[in-house]
Parts: sequence; C-alpha cells; structure tokens
Amino acid sequence: MGYTYAVIGAGRQGTAAAYDLMKYGDADKVILADKHLKQAKRAATRVNDLLFDERAEAKHVNVRNRISLTELLMGVDAFVSSVPYYFNLDISMIALDSGASMCDLGGNTEIVKRQLELDGKAKEAAITIVPDCGQVPGMGTTLCVYAMSLLDNPKEVFMWDGGLPQNPEPPYNYLLTFNVEGLTNEYAEPTFFLRNGELVEIQPLEELEEIEFPEPIGRLEAFTTGGGTSTAPWTFEYKLKTYQNKTVRYPGHYSQLKLFQDLGLFDLKPINADGVEVVPRDVFHALFEPRVTDPNEKDLVVIKVKCLGEKDGKEAEVIVDLIDYYDDDTKFTAMERTTGWDASIVAIMMAHEKIKKGAIPVELAVDGSYFVSELEKRGIEVQVSLKEL
Repeated sequence: MGYTYAVIGAGRQGTAAAYDLMKYGDADKVILADKHLKQAKRAATRVNDLLFDERAEAKHVNVRNRISLTELLMGVDAFVSSVPYYFNLDISMIALDSGASMCDLGGNTEIVKRQLELDGKAKEAAITIVPDCGQVPGMGTTLCVYAMSLLDNPKEVFMWDGGLPQNPEPPYNYLLTFNVEGLTNEYAEPTFFLRNGELVEIQPLEELEEIEFPEPIGRLEAFTTGGGTSTAPWTFEYKLKTYQNKTVRYPGHYSQLKLFQDLGLFDLKPINADGVEVVPRDVFHALFEPRVTDPNEKDLVVIKVKCLGEKDGKEAEVIVDLIDYYDDDTKFTAMERTTGWDASIVAIMMAHEKIKKGAIPVELAVDGSYFVSELEKRGIEVQVSLKEL
C-alpha cells in the first residue's frame, strides 16, 4: 500500500517537490493543487511525462477557502505547502482539521514560531507539522545538524549559502530563481544569530566577508540577510556558542545591494514621486526583476557549513559542502531541486512515520545522516572533511 501526497501551490518549487514525491515517496497518488487550474494541470502533466506515469493529478483549490482545502486534504498522508509564507499558519490549522501532516517552504520566522505553538494540537490530531523546509532554512539547517552530529561536542556552527548563475553576466552577476518578494524580504529584514552563547539581532547587508568554495566555484562574498537561521538560534541557545548564516554572491554584487538599500529601495512606506504615491520596494521589483531573470540561464546552489568543537577529546573542525546544478534532463533548476526536494524528503519522512508527531522545528525533526543518504540517492553529493585543530 502506497501513500497519498499533496502539493499546495503548483509553481516551480512545488512541481519539483511533486516530482520527487512521486519518484521516491512510494506514492499511490500525488495531488498538485493551485488556485489556477491550468497551472496545476501543466505541473501534473510535466511530472507525469518526466516519470512516464499517471499518478500526478491536478486539482483546483484556493487556500483562502478553508472548507475546500480541508476537503482536498482529507485522506492525504502528508503534503507540502509551497504557497507564500503568510498562508502557512492558516494552512497548519487546516492540517489539524484534515488529519494530514504538513511541511512548508517557510519564509518568516515569526509565523514559524506560531506554527510551532500548535505542537499539542498536532499531537492530539496525530499529525506532524514541520515548517521552514526550503533550501535555507531547511536543507542548510539539516546539514548544520549533520555537521554537529560528526563531533562529540559541537560548539560553533557557521553556514554560507546562495543561488547563483552558472555563467554570471554583468552588471549584476545574479540570476533570480524564486519570487522576487522573497529575495527583497531577505535583503530588508534582520536575522538572529547566536554569538558568545547569546541571541543577538543582526541587521541585513552587514558583516561582509569572503569565503572559498570548492572548484569550480572559487571565492565568493558573504553577508547577512534575514530569515536564514529560522528558529535554530532559539533551539540551540545555551547549547552552542555560535550559530549563524550568511548569503553568498559573486564578488561585487554586495556593493550594488548596499546602494539599493541606502537609497531606500527596499522600503515599504509609500513616498511621493512627482505627485504619485509609490512603494519603493515595488519600484525596485519592477526595475530589478526583469534584469536578473533569464529562463535560458542555468543556475547552481552552494551550501557550506563549518562546525567547530571536540572529537575524541581534541579540538576539531568539520566542513560540509554541497554544490548542485541545473539538471539538463528534467529541466529543474538547482534552486527548485534544493528547495522542493528538501520539502519532499521531509514529507516522505512524515508519511513513513520517521518523524514523531507534533509541531517540530526542522533542526529537531530531521536526522542529518538519514537526510544526507536521501540526497545522495537523488544524485546530490555532500562533501565532508573532518580534521583536528
């Protein structure tokens, strides 16, 4: 007997998640649901064609319609929410009513915290809720947990990640592979780190540094952005001295972002421009998005984790590197793979009861070693080095 899965939101990451659920999830059926039925049908057809199968089916649903979404999720073992983050709390409540376990692509730590407050209700409903299961937070979070597991006494965790074009083109040397609103939210919002064992709020676009990645990537620049650590700093408070995450880009991109920030182009407060009320961030979206969007360009995703601590009574360091590329066979981007497949792996684990019931942060829900083995099954290699210091 197989499982029934659903993906709410049949966009790019949702389609990648559905493909993975059908290929690796022992699925009897994968429902792709979207407010635009044509989009859901396109996504289901693509998944079925890629896998020479017919188990993916399209459904129309508006997540604002509680009754409709509850009915759709009845009988579903686990589902992925790949709609904008601000719907996820309401969808979590619907998951409780429908009896379907859920994970989502996240995007807002405060909403994630409110989802985790549903722990007791999730246990009563015998379901699992795991928020923030995208690329970072999500895959990167679990790789941090994996790195920590390789030391006897982990003390400090540093993570760097980013999505990049394989062939960067001036002037921006950047390729947008997800919603532009999510991008500017990262550039405009603060984040939380653990520093010297204490929670600290860090402003975005600060602490510029350079970091070396395995060839052919080489040297990149890294800086602070919002949301990448999610709830991990609170989870590991009093357990770790350091936990932090920075976004990486090709050298030179940071100075451009800093100029945009200094001009106020990430602001949400309307301003008057020649008698017209405009939101600066909307203007930035309209100007920037078409200049960094190219459907013919291929991308890559990098994640690096450094964990310092003790191994066998000696100071030690673990380095974990993941580099993934656009896939020419399936036409899934690296960002779609590392985002959608992360959520899919979690959904499959929930359906197979490899995660306990309740509302659980991803850093406590997913076993790092198991996760790495699942990535390798999908052709995503994780490089690990461990050395004494």
